Amino acid sequence: MDDSIFDRRLEDQLCFRLYRASSELGKLYSQALQPFGLTFSQYLVLLALWDKDGVAVTDIGSRTGMGIGTLNPILKRMTEHGWVEKKTHDTDKRATLVFVTEQATNEKPAINLSILKQLEGFQLMDLDIIGLMDQLETLQQQLKKVND
Repeated sequence: MDDSIFDRRLEDQLCFRLYRASSELGKLYSQALQPFGLTFSQYLVLLALWDKDGVAVTDIGSRTGMGIGTLNPILKRMTEHGWVEKKTHDTDKRATLVFVTEQATNEKPAINLSILKQLEGFQLMDLDIIGLMDQLETLQQQLKKVND
């Protein structure tokens, strides 16, 4: 790799562009989630549980990329606000499983609508979203190989 990439201005650095895009997308989602009292991180947990309910905390961490130290306080707040509930595993009493509540299931369409409304002003149609997501996944996998 050519080290001249480091001679670029801040705005022309890949790391900065990814940071800014992620930050702005997070703000957009946060605004959409605010009426529900949810944070972006809590929403990611709900997405994981809506995909597959009744999973171990470690599985949620693996799916979301959140460490246990980050995830436990998030789950505690979500439990307190009625979004998820924890239950002891039937056969392994040491394991705790996390489930979405009826509230989370019932609010899912409204949450999705709020996000869609927030995204309406965003020029998504001008972007190849699927292609972008594929490229970001490839980038994430390559970075994971380097970091592991």
